[in-house]
Amino acid sequence: MFNNTLKQAIVLIGLPFSLMANAHDMLPAKTQNQAILFTNATVHTVTDGVLEESDVLMADGKIVAVGKLLSAPSPQPTLEEAEDETDSALVDYSALIANAEVIDATSKHLYPGLIALDTTMGLVEVEMMRPSNDAYEVGYINPQLEATAAFNPDSEIIPTVRVNGITHAQVVPQGDGLAGQSALLSMDSWTVEDALVESNKQFHLYWPHIRWLSTDADKRKEQLEDLKLRIDKVYQAFTDGQRYQLANKAGKINKIDLRWQALAPLYEGQAQLFVHAQSQKQIEEAIALSKHFGFKLVIVGGYDAWRVAGTLAEINAKVIYNQTLTLPKRNDEPIDLAFKIPALLKQAQVPFALAFSSDWNSRNLPFAAGQTVAYGLTKEEALKSISLDAAKMLDIDDMGAIAPGFKANIILATGDILDPMQAGIESIYIDGRKIDLNNRHQQLYQKYLKR
Repeated sequence: MFNNTLKQAIVLIGLPFSLMANAHDMLPAKTQNQAILFTNATVHTVTDGVLEESDVLMADGKIVAVGKLLSAPSPQPTLEEAEDETDSALVDYSALIANAEVIDATSKHLYPGLIALDTTMGLVEVEMMRPSNDAYEVGYINPQLEATAAFNPDSEIIPTVRVNGITHAQVVPQGDGLAGQSALLSMDSWTVEDALVESNKQFHLYWPHIRWLSTDADKRKEQLEDLKLRIDKVYQAFTDGQRYQLANKAGKINKIDLRWQALAPLYEGQAQLFVHAQSQKQIEEAIALSKHFGFKLVIVGGYDAWRVAGTLAEINAKVIYNQTLTLPKRNDEPIDLAFKIPALLKQAQVPFALAFSSDWNSRNLPFAAGQTVAYGLTKEEALKSISLDAAKMLDIDDMGAIAPGFKANIILATGDILDPMQAGIESIYIDGRKIDLNNRHQQLYQKYLKR
């Protein structure tokens, strides 16, 4: 994300050198040109439960069929069955299967690719080195900035994360106030254009808050006044954006403002506002903003979201919960409350997905989901929260499940991928392409074995 033309020029000149310094050695997989048939697998479909000893056929980057004995000869349909062309069970896949690569998955598991939400993947290489950290930008109101402008598809971190089953990541700008736009990106690509998954616009607002409220009365008053000013600034920005849209429709724009121009999809209902907020007060203030302007709202963080479930339901808001492995935020709360909150959200019927907000540490996403199984969610619900439900957070309807018509993002494993002790991931497919699971961690492990 760049602030002005001069800065862009400087960064672009240095970009080839920085990418060479932080580029991984794994080649992106080639486009799928041969159908693949998995046979006799335990298939975790997400949409239709767990299917034992089942087959999955994928071709051209899509899942074509899921069921038992797909490779068996198709029975001749009756006259009534032949007239019903919508019955997928009668489709003959023999032509595809005849030339397919057949993979025997007996005693193995197939899972949908996992989607990591609220990450800085590809924006940060070494957190403590400012030149390799492009997650932040100066300024308080920057809706025009896109995280994809700084995404590095050759980041060394990407292969270390996808080896745990993460096939896609939402790359999110960080900052104060209105920080910019995120996007969903594939974890195997040559360029950011190759990686980009088409979706509606995603704007990110970090709700103003006081990190530590002072015990000194005068300082506390200053903090509260400053907080009010920052909230007023957020409202003023969206008010200015709204007026800009009205003037634009009336043909009365004299000067183009890229900030308000970028916000147009939000006012037209074609985008979502992701508000990063944890406390009940923050969430209630975000809801009030959403009601005032009619925005589609997604709460990111959501530690107290279960406490205001009814209010969230009124505006059909969603929650991305990212506190699964944290400690309680208040001294009088149970030590395991953070672990239970996904089950509380489920009980309150709040649409939610799980996230592990980080760059390299987002590889722990499946294990954070596994933690929720011990505190109220079923295994199927936990898996859904980091696959299908994660896709729904971004209004994407063809990812996150193993079902006909969905993208062929698939994990083949020997065990439970939510359990770090037995995951046993053998191979991963993104859009039907088998990706290279080698990474810097494995290379260093092999190097020092030979010491």
